[in-house]
This record gives sequence, C-alpha cells and structure tokens, in this order.
Amino acid sequence: MGALPLPTAQRLRVRWKIFLFLFGFGFVVYMQQRAITVASYQMMPRLNLSQLQIGWLEQALLLGYTVLQFPGGVLGQRLGARRAFVVISLIAVAACVATPLAPLLVAGTALFAVLAALQLLLGAAQGPVFPVSAGVFQTWFAPDRWPLVQGLQSLGLQLGAAVTPPLIAWLMSAFDWQRALLWSSLPALLLIGAWAWYGRNTPAEHPAVSAAELADLAAHPAAPVDATISWARVWALMKNRDVLLLTGSYVCMNYVFYLLANWCFLYLVQERHFTVLEGGWLASMPPLTAALGAGAGGWLASYFGARYGVRRGLSLVPLASLPSAAVLLLLAVHGSNAYLAVVALALCFGAVELNEGPYWAAIMHVGRADAMAASGLLNTGGNAGGLIATPIVAYLSSQQEWTLAFAIGAAFAVTGAAAWLAVDPTREADGSAGVTPAIVKN
Repeated sequence: MGALPLPTAQRLRVRWKIFLFLFGFGFVVYMQQRAITVASYQMMPRLNLSQLQIGWLEQALLLGYTVLQFPGGVLGQRLGARRAFVVISLIAVAACVATPLAPLLVAGTALFAVLAALQLLLGAAQGPVFPVSAGVFQTWFAPDRWPLVQGLQSLGLQLGAAVTPPLIAWLMSAFDWQRALLWSSLPALLLIGAWAWYGRNTPAEHPAVSAAELADLAAHPAAPVDATISWARVWALMKNRDVLLLTGSYVCMNYVFYLLANWCFLYLVQERHFTVLEGGWLASMPPLTAALGAGAGGWLASYFGARYGVRRGLSLVPLASLPSAAVLLLLAVHGSNAYLAVVALALCFGAVELNEGPYWAAIMHVGRADAMAASGLLNTGGNAGGLIATPIVAYLSSQQEWTLAFAIGAAFAVTGAAAWLAVDPTREADGSAGVTPAIVKN
C-alpha cells in the first residue's frame, strides 16, 4: 500500500482547523509546565529555594495533573469539549500569572507553600486537556487518522517544550524570572477566546462544516462520545485488561519522558557545565527531536495500522523504539563528549515520543464511546511515571548521581516495550469480541 494521503483543504478544512486549536492548547500546556523548570535557575538563589524544593514544586504540578486526568476525562464527556477547554484553560492562566506575583505578597515557608499550591492548581487545570482532546479527535476524525492526529498534537507539545528554555532563559537574562513567567503566560488568552468563538463539540454542530465533510465522516463512524457515562462503565474501564496494560506501559515510558523533559536543562548546566544561555539553547534540542518523533510516530502507526491491522500496526513502533531509547539513554550519560551527549539525549527523546500516537490511538480503540475517560486513565498512568521520576531524579541529581537516574530510566523503557506484547486494542471493553471500526484509508 502507498503512503496515507494528505488531507485536502476543501474536504477536511474545518476538522483540521479544530485540530489546530488542540495543537495550540497542547503547545501552551507544555510552555506553562516547563517555564518554571528553567526559571528555577534564578528562583533558587533569589527565593532561597533548594533544588529539592524545586523538585517538590514539580511534584505538586504532577500530582494535580495526574489526579485530574481521569475525573477530567469524565467531566469533559459531561460538559463537552467546547466548554471544558475554556474553563480549564482560564484556571491554568490564572495560576501561571499568580506564580511570579506571589513573592510580592509572601516570603519564606509561606511563599513555598503558595508556590506549591499554585503548581498543584496549574496541574489540576491542565489534567483534562489531553483526555478531552482524545474525545474531540474521535468525533472529528476517522479511526485511521487517530494515531496521526495524536502524534501531531504531541509534536505541538514538544515544540512548546523546545521554545520554552531559550525563551525563558533570554527573558531572565534581559529582565528577571518574574517577568519571564508573566509575559510568557498572557498569549494563551487569545487562544482561549478564539476557541470559545469557533470550537464545537461535534461536526454536526459547526455551521462551517459542509455536507460533504459530514458524509465523509459518516462513512467511517466511530462511537459517539457518551455524555451520560455511568459509574458501571467507569468501573469496567478501570478493570479492563488492555486499559491496565497500556496504562502500566505508559507509566514506564513516561519515567524517561519526565527525566528528559524536566531535568535536561539542569543536567546540561550542572553535569556537563554549559552556561545558562548555552544550556537553554541546547536543552531545546531534545524537545525539537521529540516533536519530530511524535509526528513521525503518529504517521507510522497510521500507516502500519492500515497495512497490518490495528493490533499489530500500533505495537510495532513501541516494540522497536522503547528499547532503542534505553540504549541511547545509557550512551548519553556515559559519553565523554558533552555535545555528543546532547545528541544522544535528543535522539532518545525522539525515540520516546514516537510512541504517543500508538498509545493514544490504542486507548481510543479500547474506550470507544468513553474515549475521554479511558484516555484519562491512560494519562493518569503516564503522569504517575512523572510522579515516580521526579523525586528519584531530584534526589539523585542533588547527590550528583545522574548516571543512576538515567540507568533506572533505561530499565523502565524496556519494561514498557514488553507490555505491548500482551496489548490487543481490538478487544471489546467487556471482554467480548471487538467491534472497533476497521482502520481504512481515506
């Protein structure tokens, strides 16, 4: 079979505009999350915070982010994506703006408590973003496109992560960490306003969707989002074999993800002895490679799914890329040349992010009408990987034990790949024969 056809502007115009909004929300989420990691270089001496305390701030964000994944997915199904994105995004912006203003009001232990509470709030507000996005993708795109759009959205996340280190480092050098965080938070308001005006929950609700586009989606129907999700259905999802396997595997993958995403800048400055500005620019290389990997992984999973079927097609990428990430992680930390270590870290992050499309498309197939809730369970596991990684890396890095932190990541990557051997996204959620629509080519 040939390559998947590119979307035409006329036929897919509205759905791809909806996608661009979700791309933008993902970009903003990762800018908001990564900004404080870079700003911590100035925050630590100026606010008398230790590196371990910065780790606890990261942990607070991850805790809120993790806890609200599944409830956020359920809430998104009930509220609808249009309203949900406006509410949660406004709360996130408020938390970001309050963070640089907090030192003007409190100091010492009280300041640390306020910063931790704001990070907790930020994480909680952002928690529903990607589960709700999964429901939008399920509604607006045919099943063959699910890995692709998930991978492309993950590309946007990593672009946000790539822009953040040099942007915040430059703003800190020109001004200070407070104005760096404040000014980088405000543009999100434009995105929220545009979505409130243009976004819709389904294609049928959107006045700009043509009859031809509606007919195209009707040719490859997916289960409609269940806005009345029951507690029985919630419990069925929580104990489903494939949900548990995918979630456990995603825990393992995301130890490596959070190791690279949150600690790369400090690793390059502290262990490899780059300057702040040089470290800021070099720290943008792994997210850029991750962005390319996410887009490529989504395309590959769509192609393999069309060629080999859902189960085999979605598993090929993680079975190859996660062990490769483990090898690259070890090469990075053991390499003697600092610049070659940066290259290895970048390639490792790219290998990890190849998997976003396969994971999220698989959970959408498993969850079907409850794709938002099922995706919330998946991402609960994914961010549990961050909750595991953050205190481990914070402690080990404070003891200059970066090698051990990276070795643990390599072990997690291999374990995550092994779980895919037992995953079957085509199984029905209650254990009966699967009814997932076949992946077809447009």
